[in-house]
Amino acid sequence: MSSNHRIAAFTLVFIASVALYLEGKPTLLENYSFGRAYYDREGHLLRLETAADQQYRHFVPLEFISPKLIEATLLYEDRFFYWHPGVNVVALAEAAFNYAFGHGPKRGASTITMQLARLRFGINSSSLPGKMVQILRAIQLELYYPKRQLLEAYLNLAPYGGNIEGIGAASLIYFHHDPAQLTMAEALALAVLPQNPNGRAPTGEGRERPEMTAARQRLVEAWLTQHRNEKEEAEVLRIPLRYFVRADLPFLAPHFIDSLKPTGASQSIRTTIDVKLQQQMENQIKAYVEQHHALGIRNAVALLVSSQTLEVLAEVGSADFFDAQIYGQVNGAIASRSPGSALKPFLYALALDQGLIHPLSLLKDSQVRFGLYTPENFDSDFIGPITATDALINSRNVPAVTLAARLSHGGLYGMLNEIGVKGLREEDFYGLALVLGGGEISMEEAAALYAMLANGGVYRPLVHFRGEEPRAGKRLLSPEASYLTLDMLAQATRPGQAYQDDWVRDRQEVSWKTGTSFGFRDAWSIGVTGPYVLAVWVGNFDGHGNPAFIGREAAAPLFFQIIDSLRDRIPPRSADPPAGLNLQQIDICPISGKLPGPYCPSRKKVWFIPGVSPIDRCDIHRVVYLNRTNNLRACNTNPAETRTEVFEFWPTDLEHLFILAGMPRRKPPPFSPECAQALPTPSGSAPKIITPQPNLVYTMRPDEPQNSTVPFTAIADGDAAELNWFVNGRFVGRVRPGETLFWQPTTGRQIVRVVDDHGRADSVEIKVETVL
Repeated sequence: MSSNHRIAAFTLVFIASVALYLEGKPTLLENYSFGRAYYDREGHLLRLETAADQQYRHFVPLEFISPKLIEATLLYEDRFFYWHPGVNVVALAEAAFNYAFGHGPKRGASTITMQLARLRFGINSSSLPGKMVQILRAIQLELYYPKRQLLEAYLNLAPYGGNIEGIGAASLIYFHHDPAQLTMAEALALAVLPQNPNGRAPTGEGRERPEMTAARQRLVEAWLTQHRNEKEEAEVLRIPLRYFVRADLPFLAPHFIDSLKPTGASQSIRTTIDVKLQQQMENQIKAYVEQHHALGIRNAVALLVSSQTLEVLAEVGSADFFDAQIYGQVNGAIASRSPGSALKPFLYALALDQGLIHPLSLLKDSQVRFGLYTPENFDSDFIGPITATDALINSRNVPAVTLAARLSHGGLYGMLNEIGVKGLREEDFYGLALVLGGGEISMEEAAALYAMLANGGVYRPLVHFRGEEPRAGKRLLSPEASYLTLDMLAQATRPGQAYQDDWVRDRQEVSWKTGTSFGFRDAWSIGVTGPYVLAVWVGNFDGHGNPAFIGREAAAPLFFQIIDSLRDRIPPRSADPPAGLNLQQIDICPISGKLPGPYCPSRKKVWFIPGVSPIDRCDIHRVVYLNRTNNLRACNTNPAETRTEVFEFWPTDLEHLFILAGMPRRKPPPFSPECAQALPTPSGSAPKIITPQPNLVYTMRPDEPQNSTVPFTAIADGDAAELNWFVNGRFVGRVRPGETLFWQPTTGRQIVRVVDDHGRADSVEIKVETVL
């Protein structure tokens, strides 16, 4: 080449370089998309996503790449990377001379910066013009970026076979760990791949390709020349890597990962999932669904949470992610469903906090009406008096609704609104039915509520990312009410089991609750044991009901299968309340649940919140004076003429239920004939009007007044012999307790009053209107 030609060539290169410099700073990786890698809490890969162009490309900062891989790559690809300006002029001249005159082996002269330029700008470098553009672009990159950033970009874009680009994806796919954890042999194998990825990439059969073997051996010899003190590793490094294969990537916890919304620029997401617990729970659900296929059980969801850290440890959103027939890719753990009775524990916790009950308070399971709403139990029956604990663990609806009507300060709706339950409507939409499953809640939201009980009444949302900063907690319950609620729930026995086995009893059990939604669409079982909160759901994502979908029968068996698999992870729990709780044990009358009166025949211990829990005295057991001559009730208390005996006095509604159940209570005899009236009773309850309902409007037809009647009924104390009814102070009739009086109404506002024969009374105001 003449001197004029050389001058012209250098001039063109100079002009092109100036033009590229004036073009401004080019981008490096901004035009590329990268797929995230998701890990469990211990760093095991759960999933590697592809980038937007379906390439496995996972960004890893240079400081998180094995120094061995970096050194091996530079040794094999570009030994003078840190000294040249983007182009190795000597190597380029030798390559050009050999190509032009056919002397010596043909070799590439591309530096790492030149290879990065080819990848970044999509240059076809097989032609002379393309090579020139590649050189110029490499110089341009060197002008604007430091060497470490260029090396980082190259290692994140280099081809490693098929649709694998970048060392991050290559390390995960071929060796199943991050590039920071590469061994020496693995680093040397990956370092030679980018130069000929199609000819050297693993076949998937565990046999190394000849081209790969030759390249790797060349690099091994070069490495050992540089590291003479590693001669003892020579033979190991020369052995082909039998496990260097492209195996299937893990696809674990798919529902959980699909629901995540990572923030920040990090492409490596460390989740809270425990991969062993996740796989264990997936297998248990799959097996359970297969075993109960004959019952129509096709789908199930489960969620395991650390009650201490609120971290999600395992989440199975459906029985089979890939089964389209069950809408398997829907995540049932975040879908809102009716919880049935699964939220009743929080109603009872609020009632404990508001001083309405203690665990053994006596509640009524009898027919009651709230305006136009008459709640019913699941079995359409009533069982009469029942303790708060039994009412909760046996999921009786009527006592729960009655308690809900007595709550103040927002009640259960206020709690759900406070935690931000998704899709919650206005309170009036649900009314008192909310506690029976009238609303909807997701499994994750429900699990966070149960975790609140384990954390002394402080609510925090669930945590999905390892190392995530915990959010500030909200105190929604007292520590005392939270503990007592869990203690009440722990009294429930397993399905089909009349007692608690030694492990459950010694470990202080599982505090759990079931729920069944209306129409048998959702079966729930959820509870707290040791450091865990577990929730299980059985149902269909399309909302189709099945009579088999009953919480205790469909969800609870799977719930306890999972609980049993955690036994080795659950430490013993003390039977005593945690230190610092404001709790005392007191004696109560077990029949009434109240403080013992002078005539209570027995006592029972119960935990009590001083200054909060109700402290009424028992009035069920009362002394009765009987004539010594005829054993009838006496009109006086003269010891010479009378003797005393204790009887139980139950309200008429409960007394009626005892009779229906075949367990009539022993009633005192009638008064002697000479008694003009009953003796005044210092105890006992006032009658309570059931109908008419207050604040309701009753109607009458003016042309048929005889066909317009309003029923008057009331619950009376066990010692009441008659009920006298008054309207606006005017006497309208007398009936025995348990009987109904029918009143022919008059228009306007009316005050209805009932008075028993002991002078105890109740009243309501109603409105009567005329309709045409």
